[in-house]
Amino acid sequence: MNRPMTLGELRASGWASLPVKEELRNNAVAKVVAGEALFDGVLGYENTVLPQLENAILAGHDVIFLGERGQAKTRMIRSLTNLLDEWMPIVAGSEINDDPYAPVSRYAKDLLAGDGDETRIDWVHRDDRFGEKLATPDTSIADLIGEVDPIKVAEGRYLSDELTLHYGLIPRTNRGIFAINELPDLAERIQVGLLNVLEERDVQVRGYKVRLPLDVMLVASANPEDYTNRGRLITPLKDRFGSQIRTHYPLEVETEMAIALQEAHFLDAEGITVTVPEVMTEIVTTFSHVARASPHVNQRSGVSVRMTVSNLEVLVANAARRALAQGESHVVPRVSDLDALAASTSGKIEIESMEDGRDGQIIDHMLRQAVLEVFKNRFSTEELREVVDGFEDGVVVHVGDDLPVGEYVALLEGNPALQAAIEGVVDAEAPAVAACAVELVLEGLHLSKRLNKDSLGSRSIYRGRG
Repeated sequence: MNRPMTLGELRASGWASLPVKEELRNNAVAKVVAGEALFDGVLGYENTVLPQLENAILAGHDVIFLGERGQAKTRMIRSLTNLLDEWMPIVAGSEINDDPYAPVSRYAKDLLAGDGDETRIDWVHRDDRFGEKLATPDTSIADLIGEVDPIKVAEGRYLSDELTLHYGLIPRTNRGIFAINELPDLAERIQVGLLNVLEERDVQVRGYKVRLPLDVMLVASANPEDYTNRGRLITPLKDRFGSQIRTHYPLEVETEMAIALQEAHFLDAEGITVTVPEVMTEIVTTFSHVARASPHVNQRSGVSVRMTVSNLEVLVANAARRALAQGESHVVPRVSDLDALAASTSGKIEIESMEDGRDGQIIDHMLRQAVLEVFKNRFSTEELREVVDGFEDGVVVHVGDDLPVGEYVALLEGNPALQAAIEGVVDAEAPAVAACAVELVLEGLHLSKRLNKDSLGSRSIYRGRG
């Protein structure tokens, strides 16, 4: 803590004041030169969105992100603070982070005029230089810009006195980054109030000529204009953003799988081991991709990556509930656990159907389509000919979430063809993982019309088609 604590010490240290956008640009350049990533934890945008965002930072632009829900817009906005200097000096006691070299508030100007080089300095961490507001129809100019404080007026000050102001969120984020989420939901008359902030860099309160030349990087997020009828982004405001960046959902299943595993939180209890086979993560992720291509799902609303994460968490939770009930310590989700995804899916997509009550059927159909796609990626029916032949000879297999792992192990011991089929897909040495692979093979053969399946409750029976 050897930072200067007075204005005189600050000058002697050689500290130089920079506009926030120049500060961001310099730190971004330093990271690029050092070969470091500007944004950590954002996957799938390496060749699309992130280059545009880096260009906007180097150009010193205010930015608006356009994209459907669940496309990491807020995460990227919040991660911008990592490009700020770790600590920034302000005039001690300032509500709006006044620059000790160029104060803008009446409080700071008066303090500097009176104390000179003895003016006290506070230091603000970069995490505290970020402000955020979710745009709602009831948001007011007072919330964003500020309002006259009646208490200060009652104390004897004139309304025209700048010291009567209670600063809003944007002035309080002076020399930092301010974000507005869901910008079109902001009433149009309030959007007009942001025009000066973006272009002239000043604010006006209650008609008094109070000029606050703010130093703020403004970042906003919005859904595409055809997504919602709740509001619209007025053209003059949209024009004042230097860069408009369009986000998107992960283009490859593999990328979304990595995101889901990065974001999901699984059961963590003593004595319990959780293993999520890659095939199950792929099924959950493929399910989201199938939904994004389905004519039965409202694509303007989107299919968020949050659905993939939630579905993976629920899948593991259902497997854990089943394993605990069976007295097993190794939790591994199976195909029979996929029925639990209905609860975590229903609230995250908008089904468009001509008939009421078909939502569950549509979700189930998309889920089975995802299972079939993953099955075909790993198996060919020719490879499983011996397995199918066994069923044609009278083999009948019972599966379900109430069956312990031991029954699957016994099934494999009596069916060498099935044992050989799963060994190339999973680590068959772990019995719970082998059980997962067995259910995938059987369900895949059923969906490929090679086996018949009868379901009753949580139990299913697979038999030959002969």
